Amino acid sequence: MDAPAAPSREIDKIDRRILRALQSDGRISNLKLAETVHLSPTAVLERVRRLHREGYILGYEARLNPAKLGAGLLVFVEVLLDRTVHDVMDSFRAAVQVRPEILEAHLVAGGFDYLLKTRVADMAAYRQFVGSVIWTLPGVRETRTYAVMEEVKNTALLAL
Repeated sequence: MDAPAAPSREIDKIDRRILRALQSDGRISNLKLAETVHLSPTAVLERVRRLHREGYILGYEARLNPAKLGAGLLVFVEVLLDRTVHDVMDSFRAAVQVRPEILEAHLVAGGFDYLLKTRVADMAAYRQFVGSVIWTLPGVRETRTYAVMEEVKNTALLAL
């Protein structure tokens, strides 16, 4: 598990420009980033290190094409647990963590307990996945499945 972030201070306009640039291109060189935000490379490097240290930057990753990698079907699953007590919820959270097909899991307020974002090859793979994985997760009482027909917007970029 990651170390806790250092106490953070308010970020300024330059920090926000750095974060915007890094969000758009996580592979940008320090020199190009410095040019983009109109600072010296040394000053930019120190700011980026501080933004990491304070937990504003969590990491970097490549965005992959799921269809080319056998995970073309995106499915959201509502999960209602049989009981919403700590031990059941803790067991459910732990079981979800180890399943690579489950990309995101969110505890939500409303008519169900968790919303899962999953990716599999196709509907046949999803049918197998729901029977062998979803229904075996601890505490699952009921599910509702929403297969995505078209991804209209897919981004992780935050408004800065």
